[in-house]
Amino acid sequence: MDFSEIYHQFIVDIGNTRWFEYLAVASGIISVWYSRKENVLVYPTGLVNTIIYIYISFKGHLLGEATVNFYYTIMSIIGWYMWTEKDSKQENILHITSSNKKEWIQQTGFFLSFYIVIFFALTYFKKMFFEGVIPWADAFASATAFTAMWLMVKKKLESWYWWIATNIASIPLFFVKHYVFTSFYYLILFVMAIFGLISWAKKIKQHNQINISNF
Repeated sequence: MDFSEIYHQFIVDIGNTRWFEYLAVASGIISVWYSRKENVLVYPTGLVNTIIYIYISFKGHLLGEATVNFYYTIMSIIGWYMWTEKDSKQENILHITSSNKKEWIQQTGFFLSFYIVIFFALTYFKKMFFEGVIPWADAFASATAFTAMWLMVKKKLESWYWWIATNIASIPLFFVKHYVFTSFYYLILFVMAIFGLISWAKKIKQHNQINISNF
């Protein structure tokens, strides 16, 4: 596909984009912006995004994306609670941290487990009635997203690495399925995820410096 064909598909698909997809994209961008700021508003704004995308995904026979967004919805409620939980001094219990070797092994196993399950499930559903499914690509995008959300709820720095992987996979995935506006949305999220990673890494460094000075 050359540039003119890509441009033509972009114009056609943008014309077919409904108002609620614009709302979903806007709320998703706002949600990621709040997550970069470590602001709990990441979750209520994110819920608007995920609920709309559950509808969009089912309507477009995108079973993998529907499953991911349902998972996002549940985890957003859990994360909302965890990010606001206070100790006896009324300070946040949860802080941004980076993963140790054991946690890296756990999250890699988490990803692989979901990838295998989702891949075989989508392969089955593709044969049955979801013709638009691309099992290996949908499974990768979904499994990385599952892992990223799980880690973000725990305020793990590595969540941004998994978000970056999700976004890279989702840009072409949604484009070939004629959700060009959503594909462009994931391109924006990819850039924001890089800045999110940098921002959280700085916060960890500042927190460590404060602890050293106090010691």
